[in-house]
This record gives sequence, C-alpha cells and structure tokens, in this order.
Amino acid sequence: MSADFENRLRSRLDPLGAIASERTRSDNDLNPGFDNHPEQRPAAVLAPIIKRAGGWTMLFTARSVETPAHPGQISFPGGRVQASDANAVETALRETFEEVGLERRFIEPIGAWDRYDTITGYRVTPIVGLVEPGFDLKLDPREVASVFEAPLDFLMDPANHEVREAQWQGRTRYYYVMPWQGHNIWGATAGMVRALYERLYV
Repeated sequence: MSADFENRLRSRLDPLGAIASERTRSDNDLNPGFDNHPEQRPAAVLAPIIKRAGGWTMLFTARSVETPAHPGQISFPGGRVQASDANAVETALRETFEEVGLERRFIEPIGAWDRYDTITGYRVTPIVGLVEPGFDLKLDPREVASVFEAPLDFLMDPANHEVREAQWQGRTRYYYVMPWQGHNIWGATAGMVRALYERLYV
C-alpha cells in the first residue's frame, strides 16, 4: 500500500503553502440538524504516518485523564495555535514535540486536508507528516497517557468506519468509530481519518 498511498498523499493533499480554507468538515457531518459552535478557535494536529518496514502505520495518543482538554480520548498530537506559531504546520510540530517528544528531524510535513470544526469550538487544521523510524518518544504525562499505532491498511478501509449513536444534550448524535485492538478511535479524530480517506480515495 505504501507507494500508492504516498503518491495519493503528495498529489491530493493541500500544499502546505496553500491550505484550502474553504474545505471544512465537522462533527456535524453525520448530524445535519445540529448547528456548529459559534466560535471556532484555530488549532492544528499532526497525523504522524510512520514508514514501518512491515507496513505503514498512523500514530495516535491516548489523552491523560487529568488533562482538561478531552481527558481520556484518542487523538492526534496537537493543540491551539499560539501567537508565536508562524503557521499551522509549526503549531502541529511544536505540539507534537511537547506532547510525545517526537523530534522534527524525523518528520516530513507534506500537506493538509480538510479543516475540521469540533463541537467544542475548535477549527482544526490536520497536517500529514511522514515519519522515519528510529525515533524515541518522551510523553508528557500531564497531557498524554500512552500512544499506539494503527495500520493504514485498517484505517483506509471504509469497512472499518463504524457509525454509532449517542445522546448529547437530549438529542441523538451519530459519529464515526474505528476500533483497533482495544482502542476506540472516535469523534473528531475518527472524523478526520474518514475525511482523509475520502480525500484520497473517493
């Protein structure tokens, strides 16, 4: 999968210097009757794709239960845009190093896909970074409890994109879930993975 997948990434993602602001997805893609949060604060995440010899994988974090931002959830490393960040790529790389200790010298940022609006009030720019193996991670326990990798073959198979429902503010909401070896990739993170799949294959 890796050669074809890399070709798709390089040809179909938004160039880092010209991220398409009009392409936006959201937690409401499966819930058209819901309004978006009135304020969307800028944020960015890195989708680290690790070039494993046995098959490429994507790295996810399990948030610490102590962190005020989405405790216990599965997410990409990332966070709010800071005034000192030159752009979304810098935000994603900075946050990745702060959260999991993945050094920039191992990462090749190659593009972005659809910005993602969350019901918690963030407009997230997701950045794909190809990661060379050989790195060491150092997790910030205040933010990240653990990390894991899921195969791209699994994540890019729409048969694994389950749609589930839950009650939220007295209404039924639908959301994507991608269960992998005891980890439930769900919510905004799963929505971004789904949006990446659609950008590359649909």
